[in-house]
Amino acid sequence: MEKNEKETMEKHEETVTADHEPEINYRGWKAMPFIIGNETFEKLGAIGTLANLLIYLTTVFNLKSITAATMINVFNGTANFGTLVGAFLCDTYFGRYKTLGFATVASFVGLLAIQLTAAIPELHPHRCAAQGSGECKGPAGGQLAFLLTGLGLMIVGAGGIRPCNLAFGVDQFNPKTEAGKRGIDSFFNWYFFTFTFAQMISLTLIVYVQSNVSWAIGLGIPAILMLIACVVYFVGSKIYVKVKATGSPIASVAQVIVVAIEKRKLKPVEQPWLSLFKYIPPKSINSKLPYTDQFRFLDKAAIVTPQDQINPDGSPANPWRLCSMQQVEEVKCLFRVLPIWASQIFYGVTLVQLHTYAVFQAIQSDRRLGNSNFKIPAASYVVFMMLSLTFFIPVYDRVIVPFLRRIRGKEGGITILQRVGIGIFLSIITMLVSGMVEEHRRTTALTKPTLGVAPRKGAISSMSASLLIPQFTLGGLTEAVASIGLVEFYYKQFPENMKSIGGSLFYCGLAGSSYFSSLLILVVHRTTNGAATGNWLPEDLNKGRLDYFYYMIAGLGVLNLAYFLLCSRWYKYKGNSDTLDLELEVNGEKKLSDNPLV
Repeated sequence: MEKNEKETMEKHEETVTADHEPEINYRGWKAMPFIIGNETFEKLGAIGTLANLLIYLTTVFNLKSITAATMINVFNGTANFGTLVGAFLCDTYFGRYKTLGFATVASFVGLLAIQLTAAIPELHPHRCAAQGSGECKGPAGGQLAFLLTGLGLMIVGAGGIRPCNLAFGVDQFNPKTEAGKRGIDSFFNWYFFTFTFAQMISLTLIVYVQSNVSWAIGLGIPAILMLIACVVYFVGSKIYVKVKATGSPIASVAQVIVVAIEKRKLKPVEQPWLSLFKYIPPKSINSKLPYTDQFRFLDKAAIVTPQDQINPDGSPANPWRLCSMQQVEEVKCLFRVLPIWASQIFYGVTLVQLHTYAVFQAIQSDRRLGNSNFKIPAASYVVFMMLSLTFFIPVYDRVIVPFLRRIRGKEGGITILQRVGIGIFLSIITMLVSGMVEEHRRTTALTKPTLGVAPRKGAISSMSASLLIPQFTLGGLTEAVASIGLVEFYYKQFPENMKSIGGSLFYCGLAGSSYFSSLLILVVHRTTNGAATGNWLPEDLNKGRLDYFYYMIAGLGVLNLAYFLLCSRWYKYKGNSDTLDLELEVNGEKKLSDNPLV
C-alpha cells in the first residue's frame, strides 16, 4: 500500500513539473551542421596559430627562445585557467549559448590582432637578417602591447569555448529518449574526429603557409576561419536548445566549508551515517551519495544543534548554519580529486616540452623530406602525437580493453586510476627517449659536418629529424592513456551539478603544467648559467645540455609517479556505480573497500 502511494505521489510531482515547464524542442542532428561546423572552424583557426606561435615569436618578434617558451607557457596556462572562470560565469549567469557567442567573437578579434602584427611592418620589429651579425633588436613597447592584446582576447575566447562547446552540443539531444542517447554518443565521436582533423590540418597545411610562404597570409587564414565560425554559429541560433543558467554549485561548496569552520569545536557524532542531517532538494540532479569517512572535519557542517532550525519541508532554515550530509559528501568528492589533480600538473610538464623545446630540436635537425629540398616545418612534427593518439584509441577500446576484461573479469579491464598511472609511467619513458635523441643530435652536430645555420639558433645537425618521431609518438600514447583517463575520471567522480567544474579542472591542470614548466625553465636557466657544464638552455641547443633538462624532468616524473600511487591507494571512488567497490561486513557494519589498485 505504501509503495503504491509513493509511486502515485512521484507521478503527480512529475505531472506538475511538466505542466510548469515549457516543452523543449530538441533538434538533435539538425543543429549539428552549425555546431560541428563551428567547432571545426574554431579549431582550425585557434590551433593553426598556436602551433607555430613559438617560431613566430622568435623569428618575427626577435624574442629569445627562453622568453618565447615562457610566454607560450604563460599564455597556455592562463587560457586553461580561464576555463574555470568561463564555466562559473556560464553556469551562474549567462548560459552556454551567450558564453559561446561572446567567446567566439573574442577569439576572432584576437586572431585578427595577431595577424595585423605580421601584416603591418610598424607592428613588429625589423627582421634579424637585415642586421647582419649584430644583436637582434627586440619589439618596442607598443608592438609588444598590441601582440599581448591579441593573445589576451584569445585567452578570453578559450575560457568560454573550451568548457562549453562540448556540453552545448550535448544539449541539442533529448537525454530521455533512446534516439537522443544514441545521438549524444555519436556526437562525442564526431566532436573528437573534427577536433583531431582540425589539428592535423593546422599542423601541416596552415603551419607550412605560415613558415614557408608568408606569416601575414598564414596568420590571416585562422582569422578568416574564425570569422566563418562566428557566422556559422549565429546562423543556427534559432534552432538551438538554449539551456538557461541554473546557478553555480560553488555556493554549496562554500556553505559546507564555512559551516564546518563555525562548528569546528563540536564533538564528532557516533554513527555519522545515521546521525548527520539528511536532506536532498526535490529538483536536485545529483545522485544520492553514501557516507564516507574521509575528511571527517567536514561532517561537523551536518551536525544538528539546538540553534539550528528546520523548515516544514525538511530543508534547513539557514543553509549557512546547517548543511546536509549529501552536501558534505559532494564537497568530499571535490576534495578527494584535488590530490590526483596535483599529480596531473607534474605529468603535464612532459607534454609541454613536446610543444616547445622539441620544436627547437626539430629546427636544428635535418628536416628535408628524402632527397628533395622540401623541409617539413618544425612545428608540424607535433602531428605525430595526434596520429599516435588517434591510432591508439580504437586499439585500446577494441583490443586491449576486451583482452583485459577477459583476463581480470572487470568491466573496464582496469580502473581509471590504473590507466592514468600507466600514462604517467609512459611520460617518464617519453622524456628518457627525448634526452637520448637530443644527446645524439647534439653529438652529431659537434662531431660531423652540419647543414648550415638556423637563424638565431646555431648549426643544423645532420641527424634526421625523423628520429624525433619516437618521442612524439610516445607523447601521443601518453595523452591517449593518461589525459583521456583524467577527463573520464573528473567527469565521473564529480557530482552531476559540478560537471562543468570537472571539465575545467582538466584544463586547469594543463595550466598548472605550463606555469610550472615556465618556473622550471627559469630556475634551470639561472642556475646553470654560470655552472661548469654551461647553460643547459641557451639559444643554440648545440651549446647547451637540453638532454640533462629532459632527464631531470624524467626524475621528477618518477617522484610524481610514486606520489600518484600513494594517492590512488588512498582514493575512494564516488558511490558504487563507477567503481570496483565491494561491500564488506566489518563488525556488523557495512563499509566500502575502495582501493582503486585492487
